Amino acid sequence: MKIRQCFLLLLLIFSLPTCGQKMEAILDSLDLEISKNKLYVSQKYDTINTLKRELGKYVLSGDHQNLYHYYLKLFEEYRTFKYDSAYYYLEQSKKEAITLNESQFLSSSKIKEGFILLSSGLFKEALDTLNSIQPTTLNKANLSEYYSVKARTFYDLADYNRDPRFNLDYIKKGNLFLDEALKYIDPNTNEYWSTESLRRMKQQDWKGAEFAFNYWLKNYDLPSKYYGIATSSLGYIYRERGFQEKSIEYLAYAAIADIKHATKETVAIRNLANELFKMGQLKKANEYIGIAMEDATFYNARHRKIEISTILPIIEKAQLNKVEGHNKILKQVVWLLSILTLIIIIFLVVIFKQLKAKNQARKEISKSYKELQKLNLMTKEADAIKQVYLAYFINATSNFLNKMGSLQKSITQQVIAKRYDNILTVVKRFDAKEERHQLLHQFDEIFLKLFPTYLDEYNQLFPEHEKTIIKKGELLNTDTRLFALIRLGITDPNQIAEFLDLSITTIYTYKTKAKSKSNFKDTFESKIMEIKSI
Repeated sequence: MKIRQCFLLLLLIFSLPTCGQKMEAILDSLDLEISKNKLYVSQKYDTINTLKRELGKYVLSGDHQNLYHYYLKLFEEYRTFKYDSAYYYLEQSKKEAITLNESQFLSSSKIKEGFILLSSGLFKEALDTLNSIQPTTLNKANLSEYYSVKARTFYDLADYNRDPRFNLDYIKKGNLFLDEALKYIDPNTNEYWSTESLRRMKQQDWKGAEFAFNYWLKNYDLPSKYYGIATSSLGYIYRERGFQEKSIEYLAYAAIADIKHATKETVAIRNLANELFKMGQLKKANEYIGIAMEDATFYNARHRKIEISTILPIIEKAQLNKVEGHNKILKQVVWLLSILTLIIIIFLVVIFKQLKAKNQARKEISKSYKELQKLNLMTKEADAIKQVYLAYFINATSNFLNKMGSLQKSITQQVIAKRYDNILTVVKRFDAKEERHQLLHQFDEIFLKLFPTYLDEYNQLFPEHEKTIIKKGELLNTDTRLFALIRLGITDPNQIAEFLDLSITTIYTYKTKAKSKSNFKDTFESKIMEIKSI
């Protein structure tokens, strides 16, 4: 009986879940492309830098027509790569559209703004932007894009919300907008089949959607952005139909396409990790979910980070449980090894393999723990900043109210005493300019207490001849104060402009000038965010 139990235990240990040969081959191909990720990102930057050089020619010549189109080209390169840069170049295209007085150009830029906002998880802002557009003013091309982006906004909102009280309504709205978009799209085009295939999928017509996506893939030459969408969608459809291996295969195709074209705003590799986790492929699942988190962070896709954060701990815990489960089996195996010498030798090999897996798991857990510590430090820093500036705000407000109360009391006394000539003298005691100066000075003092090395680290981002010199009696100047606000997490240009008493255009000018002078033109703001607090 014990011998029989021993062989059953051996069968349990060595019968690890395996994939079909085709699935394993595609996963090996994916791992190979992952190893080339830096190369593909570098090629992406080469393309972007080429466009920037070409853009520079039209900046000098003042050719607003070409400036508009080149800003949109740069937006297209950044739209699934990096949110902040995509948004910046989209804003520039809107300015050129206004200069050209081209309403269709401006509407097109706004529609794309809706897309980029929803891609970053800013659903309300995306809907506000899209709702500001009058569909009756749009041409055919802009109408199809307008309704398609609006449909995707509601679909993504439903995926993110996951609340049955609201999801059905979001999906219904998305379906209506998608039906409207199809009215303005020419048949036999990539845009048509992309929209039609999505419509069938969102209506849960799984067989119809599978046919549509496969027909599209087989009969059309799909650009990279469409290929990734088609294969990722087929992966989702096969999962819903219960074809797990086929789902993994197509999600891997989509992930490969995303990596080759440096697409960071993606769900393919996250969904692939989830499917591998269900199959028990915990190591690969953990690796891929880590890559998905890196991509979402790089792109700054807020909703993707939240979605991934719900899966990541589950996969890591499952991997740990798997190791612990194997250890329990090993204890029984060790007891049985005393019966037969042959079994002892076999189980020694098994133990060695299990210990190796355990050590690997510990390393991965240690890595995850370090990342968690980093997130904790960031949270503590944010809490400290909030506490300090909350105290600062309360104190500043209290002082302001006291001054206003004193001013009101003095004026009242003068009115009662009918000394009207003295009222102007009393009012002149309150100097708004000096109050703003003191407010900014207090802000500077508190900020430099939180970030004592700020000025030194800020100057390290510039060549020697471009370093900032602070005047005597000042703590920060306008440039350094602007980026101090950004370091605190205040990125809304309207808020920054109001606080610094500047126009939004001036704010953009300061930011652009600082970036152009720095040694880190493309990553300047990320370098600012790396400046450490106390």
